[in-house]
Order: sequence, then C-alpha cells, then structure tokens
Amino acid sequence: MTPSAKALVPFVSVDHMMQLIHRVGLQQMITGIAECIEEDFRRWEQFDKTPRVAAHSEVGVIELMPTADETHYAFKYVNGHPKNTAEGLQTVTAFGLLADMDTGYPLLLSEMTLLTALRTAAMSALAAKYLAPKGARCMAMIGNGAQSEFQCLAMQALVGIDTVRLYDTDPRATAKCAANLRGTGLTVIPCTTAQHAIEGAQIITTCTADKKNATILSDNMVGPGVHLNAIGGDCPGKTELAPGVLTRAEIFVEYPAQTRIEGEIQQLPADHPVTELWQVITGQAPGRRDARQITLFDSVGFAIEDFSALRYVLTKARDTGLNLPLDLLADPDDPRDLFGMLTRAAPARVA
Repeated sequence: MTPSAKALVPFVSVDHMMQLIHRVGLQQMITGIAECIEEDFRRWEQFDKTPRVAAHSEVGVIELMPTADETHYAFKYVNGHPKNTAEGLQTVTAFGLLADMDTGYPLLLSEMTLLTALRTAAMSALAAKYLAPKGARCMAMIGNGAQSEFQCLAMQALVGIDTVRLYDTDPRATAKCAANLRGTGLTVIPCTTAQHAIEGAQIITTCTADKKNATILSDNMVGPGVHLNAIGGDCPGKTELAPGVLTRAEIFVEYPAQTRIEGEIQQLPADHPVTELWQVITGQAPGRRDARQITLFDSVGFAIEDFSALRYVLTKARDTGLNLPLDLLADPDDPRDLFGMLTRAAPARVA
C-alpha cells in the first residue's frame, strides 16, 4: 500500500539542513530564527512550559524538551556528553519534531544538531541586542568548540560586532575557530589566556563543555559596563562564573524554574532576583539601564526556542523541497481498520 500524501512527514536530514543553510545563507538563517524566537517570546504566556526532562549520568545528560501553544506541539531530544570529543564524537547531538495540535499528526521531523547550534547562536545574539552596551563592537569568545563560530557570526549579524577575541584551553580549538572565521569580515584575535581575551571586549561569551563547577571568569576579571553571555553552564553541577560575578550583575534568564536548576544561578539562593528575557522583549521589564551596568544572560536553552527554530525550518523545507517525505504514520483506508491494513500487506504465499 502506498501511503497518501497526508501521511508522509517531511524529514530534514543533516544533508538537507546543510543544503538549506547554504541556500538561505548562514547569517540570514540565524537572523530568521532569531526573528521567530522574538515573535514567540512576545507571546510567551500562550505556551505550555516545563523544565526539560533530564536523565543524568556521570559522563553526560540526555534531555527531552517539550512545549506547545494552541496550534502546535514540539519537542527536542538532545544530549550533552563532554567526553565525546576525545572519542571523536559530538558533544551535543539532537533531533526534533513539530506536530499539529488539532490532529496530533507530525508536521516535521528534523535533525537538530546543526539547528541547535543556529538557534543557540540566534538566542544569544537576540539577548545581546537588548542587553549589550550600545555600540558594542568587540566580543571575547571563551571556549572555541563547536558552537563558537556560530556565536561570533550571530553577534556580527544581529548586534554589529566587528572584532572577536578567541581563547580556549586547547590552542588547536582556537586555531580551528580562527581559520573558520577567515573571510567573514570579522577581525579575529587569538589569545593565550581568558584574561587576555576579555581585554577591551564589551561582550563576553563563555561556552565551555566540562561537566563541573568551573571558574572561567573570576570576580576580579569582570569590570563595569560589559554584557556576559554565559551559555556553557547548562546542567546541575556545571557552571562557568564565580559567584561574585553573579552578585554584581543584573541577571536575565529564559525560564527561571529551569535556570535555577541548570544555570549559573544554581550557585545563588533560590530567591535571588532575576528578570525573564521575554519581559524585556515585550517592554514589561527594563533591559540595560546604564553604561556601567553588568548584564548577564544566564542561558541554558529553552524549548520555545526549539519550537521557533522548527517552525522556521518547516517553512523553508517546504519552500525549497529540501526534505524527504517519510513514511512514518500508518494510513489505513478505513481509520478503524488498522488490522485490515496489516493483513492486506501480507506477502503472497509461494505454492
């Protein structure tokens, strides 16, 4: 039996995603995803929200990230295993699904390893658009792994930075990032220490992978007037900033119930005040108030951002045809006769 068109689910593979990014343009795609995130954050209260469901081990975490509004449901499966790099594997892999709330039918199944890199970068740059010092042109990128180039290019596209100062404990990672950013229009400065990297930077992004309470930035390293974009601390027991930095900063988060478990603020008392970023985007709360303020986006990633990215990709996959129609759903002629469909599909007996 040939499935009907309504039962075929568009599947965006890794190859499709790479083709799609090149077809649309990397920075244009990041900008498009950021616009979708901003639209969805403006209607934040319409979404079902819950902290992601996590299964932790000594070496990593596997998470399920669901959310829904009145018309669509989405989830992402994602892992985080810092040890994988030494084994020739990705630290983070992911896939996701977008579905129709009216029928429950999936509308899109997509790889999300590349897409998560794009949406994480888009989210960082969107937050910086509201929180970074006016006229910020230089960013320190501390941690030069798989996410670093996307972060730099997103900040260039949405915020207007023209210089990045790179540092990683592994010089090979810094060399890789610098080589990949060649020809992008960014001035790239490899640095030998984190202290060296943050010199003159108005935006400091930390994106390290070790699953431990680390101090990437000590209290005395962070002066007034900078915007911190902390994206490496994203599970219990995994942080990057000294507590003293947190107490001096105005802290902005995605979803407090999740960030207090997984973000930098897991180091602070549960009643420490934070501002939800959607409130800044909608004008219900102030963002940066003055030039000397330290702002911190304590980002752990939230399901609504993946929802936004998936709905963006669905439109682009349909427009470009860059997807594989997947026979994922049973489609009997009579929806009450699933058994009959199975029976009619039996192979002919050989006499």
